[in-house]
Amino acid sequence: MATNAKERLLSAAERLFYEEGIRAVGIERILSESGVGRASFYRHFPSKDDVVVEVLRRRDGMWRAWLDGRIEASARDPEELPLALFDGLAERFAAADFRGCAFINTMVETADPESPAHHVAAEHKEKVIARLDGLLTQAGYRDHETLARQLALLGDGAIVTALREGTTEAAVRARAVATVLLSASERAPEDPPEHGSAPGPGRRPAAVPAAGTA
Repeated sequence: MATNAKERLLSAAERLFYEEGIRAVGIERILSESGVGRASFYRHFPSKDDVVVEVLRRRDGMWRAWLDGRIEASARDPEELPLALFDGLAERFAAADFRGCAFINTMVETADPESPAHHVAAEHKEKVIARLDGLLTQAGYRDHETLARQLALLGDGAIVTALREGTTEAAVRARAVATVLLSASERAPEDPPEHGSAPGPGRRPAAVPAAGTA
């Protein structure tokens, strides 16, 4: 089936590009690993560059879904929820197949900032920043946009350092710096809930005095 052939091509290309690098992997290698014929390849993709772009778009969706999962599973309070990024990175750094960030790797290999692959990789980074910005906005941080970019910078730095060191410690150190940044950042004061209303997002309900206490 055509759909199955395309999926096999993308799966093989994604694994090979991440493990060995985009430049090191040619069309012949993708065909060999996927078991798809040359004619079928060109029915789906005009060139290897088109494969690279589609692999990156697919990985972008999966990576951001992974981040959403880490955020949703986190037990952190709203003001600390952006730290879930570093919790997740610590898990990722421990994986046997960790080879750094596919998007950073792509931008290094495709030196032309105007190339389609570079654009897709850069867009991924902006989407991650936007996700962090949303969490920071919900938590009431005043300078949320600047803070989101600072946290993303720490995340990228941790990824590169983890690749160099081969340990998970970079995520721990980056999370510690991020914690200091969050603690030092101003947050908008929360409006007190109206009498009888439910507490707002991120607020804990007020304790009810025990009988006989004032």
